[in-house]
Amino acid sequence: MTSSRTPGDKLLFTPGPLTTSATVKQAMLCDLGSRDGEFLAAIRDVRHGLLQLAGVSQELGYETVPLQGSGTYAIEAVISSAIPTTGKLLVAANGAYGERMAKIAEVHGIAVEVLRFPEASPVETCAIDECLRGDAAITHVAIVHCETTSGVMNPIAQVGEVVAAAGRGYIVDSMSAFGAVPLDVRECRADFLVSSANKCIEGVPGFAFAICRREALASCRGQARSLTLDLEAQWRGLETNGQFRFTPPTHALLAFRQALIELEEEGGVEGRAERYGQNHACLREGMARLGFQEFVPAEHQGPIITSFLYPQDTGFEFERFYDGLNRRGFVIYPGKVTDADCFRIGNIGRLFLSDMEALLTAIAETMEEMGLKAGSSAVSE
Repeated sequence: MTSSRTPGDKLLFTPGPLTTSATVKQAMLCDLGSRDGEFLAAIRDVRHGLLQLAGVSQELGYETVPLQGSGTYAIEAVISSAIPTTGKLLVAANGAYGERMAKIAEVHGIAVEVLRFPEASPVETCAIDECLRGDAAITHVAIVHCETTSGVMNPIAQVGEVVAAAGRGYIVDSMSAFGAVPLDVRECRADFLVSSANKCIEGVPGFAFAICRREALASCRGQARSLTLDLEAQWRGLETNGQFRFTPPTHALLAFRQALIELEEEGGVEGRAERYGQNHACLREGMARLGFQEFVPAEHQGPIITSFLYPQDTGFEFERFYDGLNRRGFVIYPGKVTDADCFRIGNIGRLFLSDMEALLTAIAETMEEMGLKAGSSAVSE
């Protein structure tokens, strides 16, 4: 498999937007009207393809609802549509994106409780179970699959079993994992699973989507607290005439249809997971050689993004480090955890082992430029 990237582009080692293929970009070089038959066919292809990736189908009682905007828009659409006026949301949070779901609920006046866990550890299923047993008012539980703050993976299937046994609704934010971490929405017991076009499926920003159990989706009717983020109304419109209710991101959807084709050509979710896993292993080994320490223990990490602690060396300044890599054509992300100084490196997008090795070389050069020495003594203990 070749990289097929646009020459001259910087490489994005981030959790999204990501480095994309030249052919995904090329798919956007076509203007289609929002009611054009060819574009409506693209919407159908995308909705069907996403159900296949989730291991479900319309025949099994599931629907895909795409929405304009970033992944957070779709999260807000689900939370503000699915939870009734008398409902209460329990958020299992171990990072900024779990906290964001709680904030969304608060803004909409939804009763919410946050069950917090350390940022470097997965959420604990037993604690969620205990909370559900102790509070009959909770109607829905929300969790982040891969907490992009740190890279930690949460046990969404085990949590789903507890939530289903308690008879509550289940919302999964799989923004940074869907498309590269094999899962079956039915086995996870998710009523709503949300992700975005510009993550592991390697499309471009512009829309997000919710994969919904149809019965749970239908029950949202009349509950939405927003006109534009009314999840059930968006679905009903798509089912009626195949169209978005408001101006759709035409070019982003065409790019995404091409990205789905390229995902299938790579071997589907399993094939992409293999490549990302190789990228992750290469990065971890190389960074260890350079003396960097990971924030999340290896057993809790996924292949999506890795957080590294700042070196203990007083000469390390993240802005200089970032700029040095950027000048060499490599873009990383600052950290987002609250209890440690970190930076983040993504392993996803149209990146290959040769790119990870090139990044490691650039990091070594930048460290030398900054007067930093490689070795375990250079990192925080």
